[in-house]
Amino acid sequence: MARAWQFITTVLGIIFRHPITGLSVISLLADGQMVLVRRRDNGKWAIPGGMVNWGEDLLTSATRELEEETGLQLIRVDRLVGVYSAPDRDPRIHSICVVVAVQAQGQIAVQDTHEILEARAFKLEDLPLGNMSHDHDRQLQDYLAGLTTFA
Repeated sequence: MARAWQFITTVLGIIFRHPITGLSVISLLADGQMVLVRRRDNGKWAIPGGMVNWGEDLLTSATRELEEETGLQLIRVDRLVGVYSAPDRDPRIHSICVVVAVQAQGQIAVQDTHEILEARAFKLEDLPLGNMSHDHDRQLQDYLAGLTTFA
């Protein structure tokens, strides 16, 4: 059902030529590690996240995506990292991505095995920067630099 909905929202975006709203959830654990996911479609590491479902607000979507992709619970939103809207930032569709940094807790366990190969916690100095999916390198670099980006 989720795959069908994703297909429908993609088609609607193409038909109506309006960007789709998505989000990335930079999730930090109590020990300071950041949780990333490895995507099934391209094998690259990424920030957990996805498209906002019809009828969802951003907080509900962030909570749902984080749990589906990592098994973690969102405890608190720390800050807005940025809004990224370049038409080519996602190779599949034109999407506007809202990026938030959050505190999370729980056991890492991928729920959505159709999209995610694995989820893993990284020390900040060990993040796999330089070859991440989509524009997630930029999103992480902006986060690490303490920036709030509108691009």
